Amino acid sequence: MSERKQIEISKEKIEEQEKYIEMLHRKNEDEFIKTGKRKSFIIQTFGCQMNEHDSEMLISMLESIGYSRALSEDTADIVIYNTCAVRENAELKVYGNLGHLKSIKRKRPDMKIVVCGCMMQQEHIVEEIKAKHQHVDLVFGTHNLYKFPELLASTFESDKILVDVWDIDGEVVEGLKSNRKFDIKAFVNIMYGCNNFCTYCIVPYTRGRERSRKPKDIISEIEDLVKGGVREVTLLGQNVNSYGKTLEEEDRISFADLLRRVNEIEGLERIRFMSSHPKDISDDVIYAMRDCKKVCEFLHLPFQVGSTSLLKKMNRHYSKEDYLNIIKKAKEEIPDLAFSTDIMIGFPGETDEDVQDTIDICEEVRFDTAFTFIYSKRQGTPAAKMEDQIPEEIKHKRFDKVLSVINRISGEKNHLYDGKIVEVLVEGASKKDSSIMTGKSRQNKTVNFTGGDESLVGRLVNVKITDPKSFSLNGQLAEVVS
Repeated sequence: MSERKQIEISKEKIEEQEKYIEMLHRKNEDEFIKTGKRKSFIIQTFGCQMNEHDSEMLISMLESIGYSRALSEDTADIVIYNTCAVRENAELKVYGNLGHLKSIKRKRPDMKIVVCGCMMQQEHIVEEIKAKHQHVDLVFGTHNLYKFPELLASTFESDKILVDVWDIDGEVVEGLKSNRKFDIKAFVNIMYGCNNFCTYCIVPYTRGRERSRKPKDIISEIEDLVKGGVREVTLLGQNVNSYGKTLEEEDRISFADLLRRVNEIEGLERIRFMSSHPKDISDDVIYAMRDCKKVCEFLHLPFQVGSTSLLKKMNRHYSKEDYLNIIKKAKEEIPDLAFSTDIMIGFPGETDEDVQDTIDICEEVRFDTAFTFIYSKRQGTPAAKMEDQIPEEIKHKRFDKVLSVINRISGEKNHLYDGKIVEVLVEGASKKDSSIMTGKSRQNKTVNFTGGDESLVGRLVNVKITDPKSFSLNGQLAEVVS
């Protein structure tokens, strides 16, 4: 498809939805004139940064329609659950929340209940909602988020549950607006979907296959964000290292080249990205991180397990030695680099020796942070059919053992910052104490400091660390950088 045709398709789709936004906005304004009360919404987001960014776009649509934010689900006119299919606990929370809303819906039948996101891309989940949660008004998936205004309008024409889940990947629709959680930081999708098919993971089935955005569209979005006051962007993709592979030849660039282009954007101060897959990260990406001053010294590189045999069973396409070689190269090129990772405990066939391999990697790499989680079966994945499943009791014991190592190392790493000066992008006042300001260092450390006030929000400051904790750094303002 030609670039011009793609632009026309995106424009047509956005314009069509704007008609529904205008119609619903007029409806809400008429009701406000009659009642003096604004309609309200609340969104609960489960899962990753991709889901968070999807919710930001849904919020922008709702506010354009005329909805304000509600304080709780009990009072909201629209409740939206943007779901995650990666962890079983997230699914159970969604079902629990839907059960809670059932009695509220009886008292306020005009309230709208919407369930969207990755869970909805699984047919058995949708069937369960239709059978057990008939008080839900709307169900849609990950491929047609841009159609939300049209789908919402349709719920006012029927008292039956509306299901609109697409089985195939749609085109990348450009031009959707976001209402960001922070004014100074923003998520920017550079690609959608995943082609890796790890045996435990449902993402390729819920997010679809890889589709990269054109570099000029990414650059244009970031330039507009910077004009609006954004100082830091996080580039998002299920596997950013494979960015560009699905682009037409005239647009195709590597992820390393994209980092270099984003680094040239005037006014932007910081660049982060996630997630990286070890099988695809190249030396060129490491060199780009080293050479681009705006790219933060922070690398999230999931290894999942330390056992090469389990990695093969997971279809990860790298070994324990491969992973450690990447870390070694990155440390040599970027001495101040901080690392985070994902660690899975309890994958089918895991032994005590495999767990020790995982601990060995943690001790050698010395991660600053790690997202440690217990494997849970995902229906439709190869791992769910494996016979050598690990008993829950053993999973939890192993999880606690690994977590204690991670927490110890994290505390030791943080205490190395005692007396050091770190650059912090100020995000606001601490929720616990308004006299204390908080923000993130370039290494993604949470830094709380005294000596500042709200006028510093969005500014870069230097902070002297005086009291490092296991999960944050405390200090005093040293100077304002910019």
